[in-house]
Amino acid sequence: MYSATINALTEQLKKLPSVGQKTAERFVYHWLKSGKKEVNDLRAALDDLLNKVKSCEICWNFSDTNPCPICRNAKRDQEKICVVAEPQDIEALEKTGEFHGLYHVLRGQLATENGEADMAKIKIKELRERLAAPKNKIKEIIFALNPDLPGETTMMYLKKVAKKIRPELKITRLARGLPLGSDLQYADEITLGSALTNRKEI
Repeated sequence: MYSATINALTEQLKKLPSVGQKTAERFVYHWLKSGKKEVNDLRAALDDLLNKVKSCEICWNFSDTNPCPICRNAKRDQEKICVVAEPQDIEALEKTGEFHGLYHVLRGQLATENGEADMAKIKIKELRERLAAPKNKIKEIIFALNPDLPGETTMMYLKKVAKKIRPELKITRLARGLPLGSDLQYADEITLGSALTNRKEI
């Protein structure tokens, strides 16, 4: 029977993605055996995460600065916005070297056909406001969402939203080089770069 302190930390670790009871226990006992320095380093890194990382008020990526470096970079193509589900997807796309525009992070995807259940949880209102802003130069929206049912649902809904605000907008999606049901951030750079370069209008 574990101590109350060990059980408490194990329960917190189980809240992390893909971490079950056994994995959580291995983490706890690793830290107990490794000594105080490693635990203190982890605590310092978590403190920095909480104190320094913030949401970019333009694209909703996580960054140490607000606005983030991409949104502050005047050399980026201001006429293109790539809409992604999660912040990690930006890193995957940037590694391809094929996209030089701006981003918008939804922080999730719609899970229902009409989207009502998830509407308040993701950054749709913020995308609307961005498209409607009088000084924006946006001419194209690229949907770089996962090629699964939630991704397709989100894409179709956002296309209607965008066209209602700006009927003249060009709306494209990544090419079908990505297999159905795959996760964007785990795609290899060559496949992802090809999908971005050969994106299709929808």
